[in-house]
Amino acid sequence: MEFALTDDQKALQESLRSFLASAAPLDKVRLAADGNADVRRELAAGLAELGVPLTLIPEAHGGLGLGVLDAALVQEMLGYFVAPAPFTAGAGMAVTALVAGGAAAQQAEWLPLIAAGEARFAVAVSERSGAREGAGLVAAGGVLRGKALFALETDDATHVLAADTGGGLHVVALDGPGVTVNALPTIDRTRSTAEILLADAPATPLAGGAAALARVVEVGRVLLAADTLGAAQRMLDDSVAYAKERKQFNRAIGSFQAVKHMCAEMAAEIEPSRALVWHAAHALDAIPAEGPLLAHLAKAHLAEIGTFVARTATEVHGGMGFTDLLGLHFWFKRIGLNRQLLGGPERVREDAARLQGWIG
Repeated sequence: MEFALTDDQKALQESLRSFLASAAPLDKVRLAADGNADVRRELAAGLAELGVPLTLIPEAHGGLGLGVLDAALVQEMLGYFVAPAPFTAGAGMAVTALVAGGAAAQQAEWLPLIAAGEARFAVAVSERSGAREGAGLVAAGGVLRGKALFALETDDATHVLAADTGGGLHVVALDGPGVTVNALPTIDRTRSTAEILLADAPATPLAGGAAALARVVEVGRVLLAADTLGAAQRMLDDSVAYAKERKQFNRAIGSFQAVKHMCAEMAAEIEPSRALVWHAAHALDAIPAEGPLLAHLAKAHLAEIGTFVARTATEVHGGMGFTDLLGLHFWFKRIGLNRQLLGGPERVREDAARLQGWIG
């Protein structure tokens, strides 16, 4: 048995690599980070032409009907290029919620709209992984009230998939009554996050309940781990290239043993992490008994490895690593936000321990 990507999966990543190399160079990432919405929309439109948002949508509803591993491979490439484009929330978590927890009528209503680009979803489930004081949504009588923090991919979104304090999932129109969206910037300006205030906002509950929410979080954690994997690989690649070119004392710094060791340590940490992320994504579809645990472990482990690589790659670049000229900080900050979204490593490991019955 061969434990490797299929030819189609390799082609998927290579086609995305080729597209993003030309569509999301560092200059455009800078523009998007500075608030240029046209760059974001142009990139999102290009990804839509490639069928990227269709990845997890079943074929019966106009999608490609692929699995979580395929979605993770897409996310890995987006992280590699620190692409300022939506995928994690709408095409990943919201579609997962509808497939796992939507009634047949809800799937028939929403999935074709997402496939056609007519419905664009943000996701507000951060309170599932650690609520802050005063945050949380309460459902009652077909409406939601309260505050959700760090809703993801809110730019240009038409709807939000929101979790209530009881574990239910709801679809809310962002242009509906009782909805206020306030930008909530983070260190990572390649992603849009917001505070959403709901004052008796009409909400459509999904039938799946807590089980669907758990699945959404698991898929989201794997996608964030994959994004960190891609970003970490790019920081390693850039470090190796820089070490070959940068000279001190008439020698490339890559010839110095200390720099060699730093690059080797990054590579040694990234390679097994790739296997963990890919296997966790595969298991969510193919090995249901193992998938949830592996999703938590992948998220927690990549949070730590990503932090190590981000720090070490910056050290390899020396003082230049702190400048905007090289743009290394975009990947550094992306990894930093990924670490905290849907729970930091300590919280995620706590979920893993609870899943195994180690704690109550």
